[in-house]
Amino acid sequence: MPRVAGVDIPSNKRLWISLQYVFGIGDATAKKICEAAGVDHFRKTNDLTDEELARVNSTIDRDFLVEGGLRRQVQQNIQRLIHINSYRGLRHRRGLPVRGQRTKTNARTRKGPRKTVAGKKGVKEMHRG
Repeated sequence: MPRVAGVDIPSNKRLWISLQYVFGIGDATAKKICEAAGVDHFRKTNDLTDEELARVNSTIDRDFLVEGGLRRQVQQNIQRLIHINSYRGLRHRRGLPVRGQRTKTNARTRKGPRKTVAGKKGVKEMHRG
């Protein structure tokens, strides 16, 4: 398995598909990387020479922020929002949806499993004496 940006990428897939296993590289970015490195993006990863793989690696290192650096930057951006007490930072802190989604129903991914709250007893039962 070849390594690109510190990640083992699959060797039996086409290069532009394999590059997408790296955090921060999507479809369009993978094709741009292949073009900049001068490698055909339809070739299988295991058919690449060491020199071609090195060119792809150097292109990514030079022009793109991926993996650890990108994760760190995203985390720092979230921490900045929390620190300045913005609305989005507050939503992050509380673990609620950040981008305006409804929370009365849905939002289970952010809120976690349901926490059932016991309902009130009927009024007649409470006033029996």
